[in-house]
Amino acid sequence: MRGRIPSAMTDGAARGAHDEEPQAIPDLPTTAWAVLGMLSHAEELSGYDLKKWADWSLQFFYWSPSFSQIYAELKRLEKHGYATSRTVVSEDGMRGKRMYAITASGREAAAHWVNHSPVEAPVLKHSVMLRAWLGHLAEPDRMREILTQHIDYAEKMRRRAQIDADGADTNPEWAYPSAVLRWCVRHYEAEREFAQDLLSDLDKLARQRTRRKSTKEHKQ
Repeated sequence: MRGRIPSAMTDGAARGAHDEEPQAIPDLPTTAWAVLGMLSHAEELSGYDLKKWADWSLQFFYWSPSFSQIYAELKRLEKHGYATSRTVVSEDGMRGKRMYAITASGREAAAHWVNHSPVEAPVLKHSVMLRAWLGHLAEPDRMREILTQHIDYAEKMRRRAQIDADGADTNPEWAYPSAVLRWCVRHYEAEREFAQDLLSDLDKLARQRTRRKSTKEHKQ
């Protein structure tokens, strides 16, 4: 049956004499599975196509790997038999580009990763939050500038995610990417609102600090 991976899923059940030995799924980095997953959406894609797809969708919730990282993962996937490649020569015969396709075993391995690999907790590395956390060391005007820039960034990403989600709606095969992109729209809406709330909180703290300073000077 297509999609079945015989490995740790076999819990020691007895196999017949003609059963194939189970093949373990390699412990690949998440970026490799992301690249393989992108290949599962099309018959063939070039490295340039994969980069465009990553910039179009992955960047909103994971990240967009560089060209060098994409090609490194493609090489790794080919080594494991999860992808194949061929050179397509242009009509003038002068230029060629490498096209990559997912194999049947690659599709099964990707499905196994989606369904059975442990779910990793997201790691939040938020430099704006870190700066705000150290707000007692910040100049008030600079802290406002940082948060205002972040609010603008969140709104820009929200608009881009909305545009890409609307574009994905035009293709029924992109139903899942479309749903995730709409999640990203809501994520950046919330990020913008949280930053706005924090900016208001910092304004309150600044007023309190000014009052305390004024009271202290008055007592002196």
